Parts: sequence; structure tokens; C-alpha cells
Amino acid sequence: MGVAVSDWRLANAVARAGQLGVVSGTALDLVMARRLQTGDEDGKVRNALGHFPLPDVSRRLLDRYFIPGGKSNEKPFRSKPVPAHRPSRHLQELLVAANFVEVFLAKEGHSQPIGINFLEKIQAPTLPSLFGAMLAGVDYVLMGAGIPRAIPGILDRLAEGKDVELRLDVAGADRGEEFMTEFSPAAFFESAPPPLARPRFLAIVSSATLASMLARKSSGRVDGFVVEGPTAGGHNAPPRGRTELSESGEPVYGLRDVADLEAFKELGLPFWLAGSFGGPGGLPKALEAGAAGIQVGTAFAFCSESGIDPDLKEQVLAMAHEGRLSVFTDPKASPTGFPFKVAALSGTLSEEDVYDRRVRRCDLGYLRHAVKKEDSSLEWRCASEPVDDFVRKGGDIEETVGRKCICNALMANIGLAQIGADGVLENPLLTSGDAITELKQFLQPGASSYSASDVIEKLLEQVVAEA
Repeated sequence: MGVAVSDWRLANAVARAGQLGVVSGTALDLVMARRLQTGDEDGKVRNALGHFPLPDVSRRLLDRYFIPGGKSNEKPFRSKPVPAHRPSRHLQELLVAANFVEVFLAKEGHSQPIGINFLEKIQAPTLPSLFGAMLAGVDYVLMGAGIPRAIPGILDRLAEGKDVELRLDVAGADRGEEFMTEFSPAAFFESAPPPLARPRFLAIVSSATLASMLARKSSGRVDGFVVEGPTAGGHNAPPRGRTELSESGEPVYGLRDVADLEAFKELGLPFWLAGSFGGPGGLPKALEAGAAGIQVGTAFAFCSESGIDPDLKEQVLAMAHEGRLSVFTDPKASPTGFPFKVAALSGTLSEEDVYDRRVRRCDLGYLRHAVKKEDSSLEWRCASEPVDDFVRKGGDIEETVGRKCICNALMANIGLAQIGADGVLENPLLTSGDAITELKQFLQPGASSYSASDVIEKLLEQVVAEA
């Protein structure tokens, strides 16, 4: 869904309806810092910070970011440190507290489990983010967009209050050379950290081969899998084999990209199917195939409780009524090199003229890649940053063509767009699965919106009808 679309409000609503609510863990440090700068109108963030186990940390974060009444619309958001493999104490505090706050609020007022979803390719913030979510009692950790083999063991050690480390993927590193990011719960607390419950771990995968490897070779226990096909929103796994593009310029997926569900059943672990299974007949089909259930993304992304900016949501649902929605799997948009699904929407970076007008900048840095320099230190580059900067750091100019600043765009999607140095507000770029064309099924006659409970009720009706 993107940054803070599946936020605490949506996860809380899904949990109250008896299902597993999952919050997005991406860029929560930035999200919380900007929520505080907009005034935290309902006081929810400040209330959650009041329950954070280190009051001095909460006080420092409020002193730095909270603006009573909110900042002026004409002023930019105050910056925060970009992700780094050796984060400052302030960045660690922001990461731990922000993940605590999101999970705390998602769990508030009910006893249902809550999960958090991270991207393996965004490695630098992972360790303090996991610890913050666990401090709030998160029940599930989901991770994909890479091979999260180290995460189960990290969860084991964090639960015991032990120091943890995570190997960074570094371009130009010699064979056998490792660069690590580290986190110490004891150093963070400056005393013995509290014992924590170890959340269950679900790996998000696209093939049974990867799932089998993770089940056998991960650093700790894997509790199940989310099987994500190429129709799911956000980043998709690239097609297996040589990538071919259709006449419209999209990656072509074939039979090799269809998950072998019989092989998943043989693993003996529960799995959930993702990628258009929130559409008509999807849940009964998944259950018949042996899945424990489905992961719903697109349908929840446009419900009333999601974090998407209300104006964008209204535009999408109006187009759903008229049958004018479409999604393009863009092989170039993301600086990660993964295909990225983009909804065609007026006023967003999906339009070429909007993209062309944007001045390139890289001020958030979540999708940067680590690169080894000649002196063995690290620098970070992003194919969406200013072209000269990327080339100066050793990047190929061809990699910059068509790349979009997803970090800033996803913040614009949730109404927290930055104002650039040129005085221009960042534009959104809405990502969605192919199931966006089926949103109309959740709208009651004459209604212009629907709730998370409407989605759940509609999906469960399909199971009853099949029985």
C-alpha cells in the first residue's frame, strides 16, 4: 500500500472486525515527525508517547517536532536525519519511538493481534524499528522485498534483550567483506531492557523455492508465508528469467511466475495469498488451494480508515464508479530496480508532464543503495536523485532514466507532502494492485465511500455463498 496507508487507524479497524490488522513499518520515523508538526490534532501521537517506557525520549521528540496548532501550510516540514547504517542517538530514538507509537495505537481498545510490515531492501532503519514495535507488543512481523533470512534470529535476540546486527547489501564490497548495522537494547535503555514477547514472523515471498530456503536456512523460526503475485500493489518481484516488456512497456510475467501452491502446502507452514485475492471469489479460491486466508491490500487502501489523502481517495472512488481506473506496472519508476505498480491518476507523477516538472532531490533517502568507496567507507546513492550526483558516485546515467522519487511521493499520498526549496509541493504517486478496477463492489448503492468492515463483510460473504 505504501507509507502509512495501512496506518494505525486502518489496522485498528481491521482488528476490531476480527482479522489481523497490519501497519506499514516503512518510514514511520518520518511519518511521526510530520504528524507532530501538523499539530497532532486528536492528540493520539502524544498520548502514545506518554506510554513510551523512556519519558525523556518522548520529551526530547516532542520538544523537537511538536508544533501546537500545526505548522503554516506555506512552511516546509522540519527535516529529520536520513537513514544511516550508524544512526545517531536521536535517529535511534525517533525510530524506536515511532514504531512503538504506531503499534501501540493499532492495538489500543481491543485484544486482537496486530502485525507490522517491513521491506527487507530498506535495511538501515530495521533493527531499531523492530525493537520499537516489539516494545509495543507487536504480534506479527511481516517482511518481503528481499530475502529476510536474518530477521527471525534477530527477533529471538531482541526478545531476550541481546545486541543484534544486520548485514547491509553494499555495492562494490569484496567477496567475504561485510558491512553491518547494529543495535543494542541495553545501550538504548542505558540499563537492562525489559523482556519482550517474540512476535511471529511471516516472510513475504513470490515462490515456493524461496519459501523453502527461508524455512530451512533462516536464523530462527519462520512461522508462515504471504505469497504475493505480480498483480499486488507496490513493488513486485521481477519476472523470472530474462525480462521482456509488453507493447505498453510493462514487464511480461509468465507461468514461471505463478506460485506452486502444492509446494507451499508441502512445507507444512500456514500461508496467505496476496495479489488480487481481495476480488470476487478470491477468498474461497485461496482456501480451496490450502491457504490459511488472504492478504487484502488494495480494497483496504481506499476504505475510509486508510491513510490516503481524502481528496485522492475521492478521486479514485469516483473513477471506480465510472470504470476509468487503470494500473501500469512501471519497470523504471522505482530506484530499487523492482517493478512498481502505478495508478494512472490526474495530478500525480504517473503523468509525464508532472514528472518532467519536478526538480530532482534526495532528501529522505529510504530507497538509497549503499556503495563502497575507495577508502572502504560507505556512501549512498539513489537513481532518483539529481543525475550529476548519481553519476559522480559511480552510477550509470542510464539507471536514472524514468526514475521517480517514491519516498517524497508516498508522503504526498497521505497528505504529508514536503515543500521543496523551489517552493513547490511534492506530487503524489499512487501505487495500487490490479484489483483497483474492482473497488466498486464495496460501494453500496448511492454511497461514495466504504469502510474496512464493509470490505471484510463482503469478502466473508463469498465464503458463506460457496459453502
